[in-house]
Amino acid sequence: MCRVSGPTIADIARAAEVSTATVSHALNGTGRLAESTRRRVREVATALGYGSYRTPRSRTRTLGLAVTTFAGSAWNFVAVSYFSQWLTAATSAAHARGYALTTLPADRGAGTAWHTLSVDGMLLLDSPKDDPVLRALRARGIPVVFDGRPADPRPGDVWVDNDHIATTREVLDHLAGSGARRIALHGGFGDEYYTYAVTRAYEEWCAERGRPPLLIPFAPDDAPGHAFDRAFADAPGGRAADAVYCLYDPGARQVLAAAARHGLRVPEELLLVCASEDPAYALGDPAVSTVTLRPEVIGESAVAALVSLLESPQGARPGELTVPAALTVRASSGGLFGHRP
Repeated sequence: MCRVSGPTIADIARAAEVSTATVSHALNGTGRLAESTRRRVREVATALGYGSYRTPRSRTRTLGLAVTTFAGSAWNFVAVSYFSQWLTAATSAAHARGYALTTLPADRGAGTAWHTLSVDGMLLLDSPKDDPVLRALRARGIPVVFDGRPADPRPGDVWVDNDHIATTREVLDHLAGSGARRIALHGGFGDEYYTYAVTRAYEEWCAERGRPPLLIPFAPDDAPGHAFDRAFADAPGGRAADAVYCLYDPGARQVLAAAARHGLRVPEELLLVCASEDPAYALGDPAVSTVTLRPEVIGESAVAALVSLLESPQGARPGELTVPAALTVRASSGGLFGHRP
């Protein structure tokens, strides 16, 4: 199988002023090299476009997929309902268009794979600021479509996302309409656009109504919900929060655990909405109101956009493709029989 010519290991060695053996070790993660040397060689290789050759179209066409929010950390994003539904839909969409889909584990985000990975295009989910994976892909000229607005979009970038501002306002208006006076936002964990956009919309909503914002930081290992202890504790002026909007899937379980410890009844004394695709929330007591970001639609739309970039680059339209989110009201936020008097 012939390859389009590109920079060689010798070219990289000359540019980095090291031996070809050092280049080989740096790119393959072998040998005893100082980390600074290994990193410098990889950066030179990326800048030269090493590994960016394209093989003939007779091979199986392949799309790559990576969740880069916490690139380099070994976390199992496939176990999160949002990502599992996204992956299922994206895989089906890729196969229907004749493409294979390669999914990389999260802990490979800062590794050497991005310098040599042979894919036609990449799907990046929740790309954060200064994403090293994105830098490598851009340097190699590999087309990218994002799930979530990139932190620093460039002309020609394509991304699929929800209208987080409109969704946040819908949730807050619903909670206020159910009687909430002090709504807390449970988030602030990631560095992706989703967290930023929702937080900004929440703060603006509070300012318009003269209410001080209450931001409660999310921690994935806080199963007892200790982050809520101060907000749920009795005080002379009343509790700090009587409603919570959670941005991450485990958040509602943490709120319910904290409410139980503080003797708070949901929804009579505390209202709750969580952004989650977990079907178990509909089966609890009380059933939890959820916001679905519709990952199956986003995944399919992202694949369609990337294939369009690959096969009809002049016809692909840059910018945002918006997928409407949806609020499902259940008992935890005053829906059905749980509405406050």
